[in-house]
Amino acid sequence: MSTGTTATITAADINKLRQATGAGMMDCRKALTETNGDFEAAIDWLRKQGQKVAAKRSDREAKEGVVLAKTSADHTTGFVVCISCETDFVSKNADFVAFAQSIADAAVANNVKSAEELNEVVINGAKVADLINDKLASIGEKIGVSKFERVDAPFVASYIHGSNRMGVLVGLTAAAPEAGKDVAMQIAAMNPLAVDAASIPAETIERERAIVVETMKADPKMAGKPEEMIAKIAEGKLNAFFKEQTLLAQAFVKDGGMSVGDYLKSVGADLKVTEFKRVALG
Repeated sequence: MSTGTTATITAADINKLRQATGAGMMDCRKALTETNGDFEAAIDWLRKQGQKVAAKRSDREAKEGVVLAKTSADHTTGFVVCISCETDFVSKNADFVAFAQSIADAAVANNVKSAEELNEVVINGAKVADLINDKLASIGEKIGVSKFERVDAPFVASYIHGSNRMGVLVGLTAAAPEAGKDVAMQIAAMNPLAVDAASIPAETIERERAIVVETMKADPKMAGKPEEMIAKIAEGKLNAFFKEQTLLAQAFVKDGGMSVGDYLKSVGADLKVTEFKRVALG
């Protein structure tokens, strides 16, 4: 994108930033100009100007396709597989859904660890990668294993939401099928960034703190306020961020009077979430 010290800002760059943040076209153009085309820095620049920017998420989104979440028979391993395609006409086709199911079943049966490994698995004498190429040729759309996630835990719950448009896996420290489903539905609905504050990388927290502080300093109401006061208010805003964005601190969707963490304690004093994965179509 850059041919020298100054980046060339294209319409495609601006549109990409608009899609990612929801900010206006002129604001996106200015953000990219101010940051010399650095996409991540442009997002931060918008936020520092007080823009309500759509939150970044860890789940990668495919435009169309079938998302399936499955577990091993003993519920100690879970798999989410997304077989992507170009149109919803194909993704809703019964034969394509059955094709995706066969690949997800193969992932479970062969205990695969990655999308690359899944492509090498043999189903009825043919590799998954070859079956995908055959399917591509027959339907005329680009398809593939666009996303693969795996969770290993003492107990793994799986949940598929919205006609195979989203799959969730939740790892728990003990068998709790109903609680596992409840927490998976929470993750599907509320899209948390992490299990708890300790699970968020330190650099992400520092980045969030810096944005909060810069936003406050730019607020005329905070003019002349001591640094200590700004820092204290910033920590309060960070705590609000953790409450909203981390699974255990979120209000439980089935009972807003308790957090997800409280709900798990009510099921079992030692019941904990080890990790989760959420894969959604765009």
